[in-house]
Amino acid sequence: MKDKPWYAVAYMFCVTAFFSFLVIGLARVTAGRVQANEQLALEKAVLKALGLAERRTAAQIHQTFIDQVRSLPDGAGYELIENGAITGYAVRVAGKGFWAPVAGIIGLKPDRQTVAGIAFYEQNETPGLGAEITRPAFRRQFEGLKLGSGEKPIEIKPFGSELADNEVHAISGATQTCTRLEKLINDDLKQWLEGAAGEAEK
Repeated sequence: MKDKPWYAVAYMFCVTAFFSFLVIGLARVTAGRVQANEQLALEKAVLKALGLAERRTAAQIHQTFIDQVRSLPDGAGYELIENGAITGYAVRVAGKGFWAPVAGIIGLKPDRQTVAGIAFYEQNETPGLGAEITRPAFRRQFEGLKLGSGEKPIEIKPFGSELADNEVHAISGATQTCTRLEKLINDDLKQWLEGAAGEAEK
């Protein structure tokens, strides 16, 4: 039977079908855990951007998020509630990086003009170059920034440049990632600020 011309085709079909069903089955079994991990990554980014994630376990981060963070109606961000008062905002920022999508959170103080921090929950930039956006050395530059009033509330300048109150240094060797990061941050941040200003006027 192995000499029949259809045998190889039938054999490959059966093997392919078996492994396809196996992969689909594993994907379905692990779908819940994957979704839970993605949600936890988002929650951790929100708290990290607001300065609340340090020395907290995953369970503590999740509980803090449930207890103190409230989603904004437009789905663009969150409010941090402490003792009944809004003590911070977390704005979603996302877009195309150099190689793949980048998604993160910008934390703002209650004045909506001072940056509390920045954190990322999705990125696949080049290790050692663009991926350095997740490192504390880069992220700490955002803490305490005062948003600018022009087209770019936050600017990322070449390494070594003199910096204004709304500017940070780019990562050396990761110009394309930083250029795209600056754009996606400002696109979403400006949209959120305009929406927040509109709500305040009502």
